[in-house]
Amino acid sequence: MIPVRSIRAADYTYHLPAERIALHGLQPRDEAKMLCYRKGQLEEKRFYDLPELVLPGSLLVFNETRVIHARIMVLNKNGAWIEVFLLEPVSPHPEMSLALRQQGSCIWRCYVGNAKKWKDEILVPKSGSPAMELVSRDEAFYYVRFEWKEPVPFGALLHSAGQIPLPPYMKREAGQEDETRYQTVFAREEGSVAAPTASLHFTEPVLDGLKARHIETASVVLHVGAGTFTPVKTETLGEHEMHEEKISVPLVTIRKLIQHPHIIAAGTTSLRTLESLYWMGKKILLEKEPTDLVTDQWMPYDYHPEFTPTREESLQALAGWMERRGMERLDAATRLLIVPGYEFRVVNTLITNFHQPGSTLLLLVAAFLGEAWKTVYDYALTHEFRFLSYGDASLLSR
Repeated sequence: MIPVRSIRAADYTYHLPAERIALHGLQPRDEAKMLCYRKGQLEEKRFYDLPELVLPGSLLVFNETRVIHARIMVLNKNGAWIEVFLLEPVSPHPEMSLALRQQGSCIWRCYVGNAKKWKDEILVPKSGSPAMELVSRDEAFYYVRFEWKEPVPFGALLHSAGQIPLPPYMKREAGQEDETRYQTVFAREEGSVAAPTASLHFTEPVLDGLKARHIETASVVLHVGAGTFTPVKTETLGEHEMHEEKISVPLVTIRKLIQHPHIIAAGTTSLRTLESLYWMGKKILLEKEPTDLVTDQWMPYDYHPEFTPTREESLQALAGWMERRGMERLDAATRLLIVPGYEFRVVNTLITNFHQPGSTLLLLVAAFLGEAWKTVYDYALTHEFRFLSYGDASLLSR
């Protein structure tokens, strides 16, 4: 097998015709097609069939993050449009929930489109919106200060001033339909700048069907960053820097993971969160009192490979570490990079959409299925499946 750092994203690509990219979500959501892959066999279903396809005794894990209005369009004094895409809070609170409750002023790390048209000018999107000022630049990113006088939290101002941040490949403005369609039905905790798109297919009838079949569910939160849209631009993965995303996991979820033998991740964000927990537990077993629990992108490939605790041992260590500290919820971060050569420790089945060529998400699917990822994608391309965020789903079992 090729060493992980020598893998080329260019070897994990395919031709995606523009007409196969879904620009709008289906209504109802669960009418989406679902391509099922199990034991080398492919089968076409609809998403509403999911309750009949899940193995009894499985635990299905959702990401309950909620998308914020992270895209702000504003005119400068010369009539030029400038786009400010919020990525993550910097000060005074880098923690998302606190940042959205902040009043008066704050600084966020942002993408800025048409930045050359924005110099020393202070921009205001519209009446009642925060004033925006460029503070500094760091490589491709900008630091923007927001200031406002109204006694309201920043999240409320953002909801008024901004838009739902549709992926750039859709090449259209967000409309009223996207206010609900680009959120999952169980979205709870604000903080994502992109939706956990595999979960966009879930409906209340599907959830009721799972419950009727005694399929237990659990939740995590991973706030999806704009890095999810970023293609691998380096020649090999060894030069690629994986973006960091914040995660939050209840202790009750970790306990359920220990108890259930078969784990289904609803989306790649849930999968990355669950797999990250294993490496955090391993770190506790090795270091006893680690200084942090951030999962680094290379940890699965070079962090004491001679020591391989079981899923139960690792998760028990993590749960025990939390209990000794009186923690009901783990707040941490992950930069986990899952590519061919990764050994899955927690997740057995993945629900996901069809991803962009050459992306880290496609590499994750290739790691999950091996060479069979080509079979799955070839079938989807030749059988009228819809691709990317608003596209159709797949149910993949290792």
